[in-house]
Amino acid sequence: MTQTLLDSVRRYTEAHADDNGIAQTPVQGLTLIRETTPTALHYAIYKPLVALVLQGSKRVIMGSRTFDFGAGESLLITADVPTVSQITRANISKPYLSLVFDLDPAVIEGLVVEIGSAPYAANTPVRIDPMESEVADAALRLVRLLDRPASLPVLQTQLIRELHFWLLSGRHGGAIRSLGVAGSHAQRVARAVGLIRANFATPLRVECLAGAAGMSASSFHEHFRAITSLTPLQFQKQVRLIEARRMMLANGEMISNAAYAVGYESIPQFTREYARMFGLPPARDIKAVKARIQNAA
Repeated sequence: MTQTLLDSVRRYTEAHADDNGIAQTPVQGLTLIRETTPTALHYAIYKPLVALVLQGSKRVIMGSRTFDFGAGESLLITADVPTVSQITRANISKPYLSLVFDLDPAVIEGLVVEIGSAPYAANTPVRIDPMESEVADAALRLVRLLDRPASLPVLQTQLIRELHFWLLSGRHGGAIRSLGVAGSHAQRVARAVGLIRANFATPLRVECLAGAAGMSASSFHEHFRAITSLTPLQFQKQVRLIEARRMMLANGEMISNAAYAVGYESIPQFTREYARMFGLPPARDIKAVKARIQNAA
């Protein structure tokens, strides 16, 4: 089953992957990845997702923890956590291939109600487990719909729901279940995270975020850090820096413009914090990334 899924993902990505190795699909929440060489460090804040690795290997760093995983394994991210990732094994004959599936809290919540009570694992935002055959089978049938576009409006919703069901029923189930338990700490913190991401360029008071989460300030601070590995202020800072870097790389924004756009009032402070996060000050970092892109072309 995994080999058939690998072959299907290989064919689709060879035909549709862009210059960054990303093949967007018409299926909501489904993205296929293909890379022919190991990559530089990639900084991002992901929403809850599952990544099924079919070939090659990857490393993800969250805070002080490092996760290495490869073919036949699945990565689960259940919170909006800042991560540093890098594809560590890939070549032209055996490219890195993976299937990334965004988790839908609304679908999970509905399934949790139907399935009934079961334990859930709180504060496990990133984990690695072997890929399960039921998950691979549902993913394969979803990928096969890409060759039959007329079937997508009819079948994709039920297959997306089925894939969520098998994920909930498997090794990842306890961690995923926390996203669908009404009033859970994960759901409450997610509301505050959404507020930060929507308003990252403006000052936010912890009391306001705690109110959005329905917690006291002290309880909110504790649970936010347990789930995201960061304080709210650190989280906002990383969102700002990642967005500023994206603006400079993708849009060619000047350093000062990017800094001001994401909420910084001091360019020296922006430069210091940028270098602390990315390892180089902005000008040198952007130059190095562009050089790597040109050399890979």
